[in-house]
Amino acid sequence: MNQDHSSCYAPIMPITPRPSLVFERGQGSYLFDGEDRRYLDWVQGWAVNCLGHSPAAVAEALNRQANTLINPSPAFYNRPALELATLLTKNSVFDEVFFANSGAEANEGAIKLARRWGQKHKNGAYQIITMKNAFHGRTLATMSASGKPGWDRLFAPQVDGFPKALLNDVDSVRALVGPETAAVMFEPVQGEAGVIPATPAFVQEIAALCKQERLLLIVDEVQTGCGRTGTLFAYEQFGVEPDIMTLGKGIGGGTPLSALLARREISCFDPGDQGGTFCGNPLICAVGLAVMQALLAPEFLPRVRETGLYFAERLTSLSNGLGLGEVRGNGLLLALELGRECAYDAVIRARKAGLLLNAPRAHSLRFMPALNSTHEEIDEGIRILDDVLSEILAEEATADVP
Repeated sequence: MNQDHSSCYAPIMPITPRPSLVFERGQGSYLFDGEDRRYLDWVQGWAVNCLGHSPAAVAEALNRQANTLINPSPAFYNRPALELATLLTKNSVFDEVFFANSGAEANEGAIKLARRWGQKHKNGAYQIITMKNAFHGRTLATMSASGKPGWDRLFAPQVDGFPKALLNDVDSVRALVGPETAAVMFEPVQGEAGVIPATPAFVQEIAALCKQERLLLIVDEVQTGCGRTGTLFAYEQFGVEPDIMTLGKGIGGGTPLSALLARREISCFDPGDQGGTFCGNPLICAVGLAVMQALLAPEFLPRVRETGLYFAERLTSLSNGLGLGEVRGNGLLLALELGRECAYDAVIRARKAGLLLNAPRAHSLRFMPALNSTHEEIDEGIRILDDVLSEILAEEATADVP
């Protein structure tokens, strides 16, 4: 037993530093602790709760489906999975869907599918060019595909076959293409790197390169998909048609659901190549269907784009007023560059003030509010953030005085 954990928390494996507070309930943009103190949540489970906490659509879908059919096993079709797959393919360039339980599992499936395609159609090509500072998950293969600093040594040896290029540098990708290359995989926005968007020119040139060299184009939209960047899928903003896409986080509205989508000519798994005990179960697919229907409702995505612009404007005004750095991102996936390594301190102070934030890097804050956030909620968070950062800067200025 770890001695630095109190007895009431000791049964939970300490895989991340957690504050001692325990959340009891959530509603919309807010979480409430055991003392019923309210926190404005701009993390939302790392962009998982796209409709906020405990949305009626999710609760009703769970209740309705739990009383009907929970899991007949993936050896059989079920109605919610069929309806969700149909909705996803009708609203994308893809033809087939495999449902999984986490973004890492969907990305693992994409890696396996690309390698299977390479075996069958490209003389055994297996390498997938990925990007430095990318994040694709926490399985051994997806950690190897990721470019997060230090991960190449964490559980060494890595899974072979993931040479790293630089996002927004097409020449660095081109230099890695060889006879063993099967695909190029990237995130439209590198969230864990500090919300670094891919440029339209880069994405279009990579798509052209893939077509020229007969490579698969894989977009990891675990974080950017399902309305997070203002369109249903981020790839739509680039004018390209990927071969494979992965979804996670927001598609389940807070429940464990992810998806691997592919064009039919790429979908080449043989029976038994891919699977999973809970994959495509009707209980969670019913939730995914309710979430997707909410996202596709008239005016929902335009409202996300409008709220995202408002949020970015408020952050830019705050940054200009305090002399901080740039505001990056699209829709409601945004970051503020602080210009100093105070982000972790800001997260702690903001939490004490009733605002939950995420710091993907020591010098930047990431914002992932519910997609149905209001202007009033944005204003509330900006006020708290302004107070917190002003306090930090004032202390810095005092410390600099001899």
